[in-house]
Amino acid sequence: MQTIDIEAVKSYLLELQENICRELAKEDGEKDFIKDEWERAQGGGGLTRVMENGAVIEKGGVNYSYVEGTNMPASATAHRPELAGRGFKAMGVSLVIHPKNPHAPTSHMNVRFFIAEKEGAEPIWWFGGGFDLTPYYANKEDCQFWHQVAKDACNPFGEECYPKYKKWCDDYFYIKHRDEHRGIGGLFFDDVNTESTSWNFEQCFAFMRSVGDHFIKAYQPILNKRKDLPYTEQERDFQLYRRGRYVEFNLVWDRGTLFGLQTGGRTESILMSLPSAVSWRYNWQPEANSREAELTDYYLKPKDWLSV
Repeated sequence: MQTIDIEAVKSYLLELQENICRELAKEDGEKDFIKDEWERAQGGGGLTRVMENGAVIEKGGVNYSYVEGTNMPASATAHRPELAGRGFKAMGVSLVIHPKNPHAPTSHMNVRFFIAEKEGAEPIWWFGGGFDLTPYYANKEDCQFWHQVAKDACNPFGEECYPKYKKWCDDYFYIKHRDEHRGIGGLFFDDVNTESTSWNFEQCFAFMRSVGDHFIKAYQPILNKRKDLPYTEQERDFQLYRRGRYVEFNLVWDRGTLFGLQTGGRTESILMSLPSAVSWRYNWQPEANSREAELTDYYLKPKDWLSV
């Protein structure tokens, strides 16, 4: 039987949250992330860190949470019915960064660990997570860099790792009711355990750490390069319009949001990913051959960014 070191996972997650907040606060240069520690009545708690109306980051949230309960929620048992009736512990770091500048993309990352236990039975555990990028005015250079760092995170774990989790990301961050992908992808993985990968606990944990550690390596250089570019009011309006798609995905399709709400999680922390400013327009269409049209016509079509 493998040793499952829950305390080591918790320690890593808190360290990851601290490191990311520190580096992003440097990029903003004006504000820091406030700390909001909370407890969950049913068991567990967390530390939510939020920045609003910074010089660079309009809204950013980096959330650590640890929750436990006696029954897995429907969002978790829908695709794994064998979990029904088990107690669970879930922990993770989840973040979304919405920069003010339309030329700086929104980014998302999360890494998480679940363990479901029942007396007299082997525990069922797995890791999940990933990171993805949602540009508004995109360019190939950023897309290629983002995916190269994603591949770097995967390389120590086998050559099949990056294409597998890159495709899973493309498939997952798809807004079905709009027939659009949310962004240019990255990595998405779930149910990573010994049964699905042949890795032991330590190897699975190492993979989650690699993804978590590579997020800031992928995002910080892009944010630094784009955060001070001049932009027009029209470009700002387009950014707010496209943020609406981000909100729609998170509220309608995102499994993490559903899990948090169904487990009685802290609503403020679950919805911290929503941007401060967003707009919707009725049946708006971009002008043909414009940079706005280029986003959906070219960049939001999944492709092998490392060979374009």
